[in-house]
Amino acid sequence: MSIARQVSPELPALRRFARLVAGSQKSGDAHVVATLEALTADPGAFPSGLPPRQGLYKVFLKLWSSAAPRPLHGGFDTDPKNAAERNLEAITPLPRQTFLLRTVEGFSVDEIAAILDRSPEAVANLITQAGREIAQQVATDILIIEDEPIIALDIETMVQELGHRVTGIARTHKEAIASARVQKPGLVLADIHLADGSSGLDAVNEILTSLNVPVIFITAYPERLLTGEKPEPAFLITKPFQADTVRATISQALFFDRRAGRPAVTADAGAR
Repeated sequence: MSIARQVSPELPALRRFARLVAGSQKSGDAHVVATLEALTADPGAFPSGLPPRQGLYKVFLKLWSSAAPRPLHGGFDTDPKNAAERNLEAITPLPRQTFLLRTVEGFSVDEIAAILDRSPEAVANLITQAGREIAQQVATDILIIEDEPIIALDIETMVQELGHRVTGIARTHKEAIASARVQKPGLVLADIHLADGSSGLDAVNEILTSLNVPVIFITAYPERLLTGEKPEPAFLITKPFQADTVRATISQALFFDRRAGRPAVTADAGAR
């Protein structure tokens, strides 16, 4: 099978990626065309040891780096940009590429390492750097709903290290509602099982009736929330969690300005 036929199903995604990296539809599309022309002229340039999708992104980014591209026509597109597009423009180039490969294109850390010719550790550091840069742009007030004091303190430390402010730590449904009503957070981090036996889902759904904020749920039983049968959380952290996972998810939720829980999220009985 020719290289063109192998990579053709991946071109729409590559165009999306290229436009975000370039900050311009025209510039991004032009570099995709240049990538295809290079592969047509020299099929041997395609990395045979990688799956087609990884290989295509590897070739694109190699050409991108060597060409030191600039947006066409002297600047970025003048069309209005959403929050994510504006945030992307402010992130330094390599962390931005890494962040996009992970969060938009869905590559694993190991796959990104192969694409960028870097170690998995270096890739993880780039993603963390991108998260910090994003946090500087979208620093906000965060409400933590968590009934375990030690876990709550750990999360509070992570949040503050990213440059955000913690408006409160709630252990019960009542505390969560009261804190949200007074402080009006820009992001909610919610455990599922609360100290009074109530559900964090119920607390979040009540908060979302008056506030339009992104929500990240925390649970030891993600399979009870991700059934594919009901409205589900957009952002979910599984217990026990890694600090990097929490940091990356917070940055991603704020970066893309997604709204979790619309319509209200539900879970099977017993989710914690």
